[in-house]
Formats: sequence, C-alpha cells, structure tokens
Amino acid sequence: MEWELKVDSDRVEKIRAVRRRLAADGPPRVRSDGDFERVSIPSSDGDALRDLLLAERPSTVIEIGLAYGSSALAVAEALVAFGSGQARHLIIDAYQNRFYGSGWSAIVEAGITGLCLLFEERSQIVLPRLLSDGFLADAAFVDGSHIFHNVFVDLFYIRELVRPGGLVILDDCNYPSVATAVRYFEVNTGWQPEPMPAATRLRAFRLPNPRTEPNFESFKPF
Repeated sequence: MEWELKVDSDRVEKIRAVRRRLAADGPPRVRSDGDFERVSIPSSDGDALRDLLLAERPSTVIEIGLAYGSSALAVAEALVAFGSGQARHLIIDAYQNRFYGSGWSAIVEAGITGLCLLFEERSQIVLPRLLSDGFLADAAFVDGSHIFHNVFVDLFYIRELVRPGGLVILDDCNYPSVATAVRYFEVNTGWQPEPMPAATRLRAFRLPNPRTEPNFESFKPF
C-alpha cells in the first residue's frame, strides 16, 4: 500500500478553504433537514481537534466515522500542516453511501486522497484485521457507532492499535453509551484525561506508556 503526499502551504490552505465552505454551506446533500448540524462536529471543535493533533505531531491517525467529512478535514489539516512526508490518515465508515459519499467528496475536493484511505466496512470488522496486519497509529479519533457494545469493541481494538503513550480522542461522550464504554478504559486500563486546547465537547485520553494489562482480580466497576 503506497501513500503519497506533497506538503506545502497551498495544500494546507486548500484544506482550510474546504473546511470553511463545508461549515458555511454544508454538504450538497443531507439525509434529512438538520442532519449535518447533528452529525458533524462544529467548526470550533474541528479547530480543537486540529490543534490537539498539531501539538501531538502524529504521523499516522486512525478515524472511525467519516459522515460529512468535517472531522476528517480537521485531522488532515493537522497532518499536512505538521509536514510529515510519511503522514497517513486511515478512515473507517461502513455507511458513507448513506451520506451520499459527502465525506469522501470533501476529501477529494481538498486534494488529499493521497493522504487518506477509506475502509467502507464496519469498524468492528476492520479493526481486528488491522491489528493482525501490524498496523500502528499515533492517535485515533472515534465518532462511529454509539451503541455501547460497538463503542466498547472499537475502543478495545483502538487500545491495541494506538501506540503506548498515544492519544484517543472522542466525540459525543455526553451519550451514556459512549461515556460508559470510555469509563471502563479510564478506570481499569489507565487512560488519563488529556487537557484540550480550547473549550470543546470532545474528550481526549492519553494511553499509558508502557501499555499495562489489568489483572482480573483488580477489576473496578465502572
């Protein structure tokens, strides 16, 4: 698998222009009235995500949930602005067709198809395959299924796929299903809350380094 990325200020500005256009005008098609506003992270949260990743200086980011592309563009802006020629942005979204391909269309418009790779399969199927392939990321952004068992499985594999000391960033932790799944890893596997660079609904966690494996006898209810 080959990844190609030409890094320059023009590329960064092109991504920013697509982000601004998407925030102002929305995608060409939506599933229903108000869906873009409900599903996509606000522009200010995209800025917070970008800035957190800029501070982290990752080379590889894995994202669960593409939808209309707002968060993917913010991640890509950080990767391109950092300037790593080896940057990779792996995205998983089994339901991109339900969004009329809007998220991928935004990536094409921003000119970053060489940076991004999209798996149009369920994350619970893709993630174990990536683990078997030896894939390793520096950070992850998780905004996929909000069903508890799906979130839990996603985070189980993200814990294995993100390097020790890396970052896991999540949206929608106000949902009890998401918050409960995250709480397990915080209480039992040592995930530490990471300060965010600005007020945001996103939450971030630093993985322990070295990675620790909890003893079943020390299990803490969550």
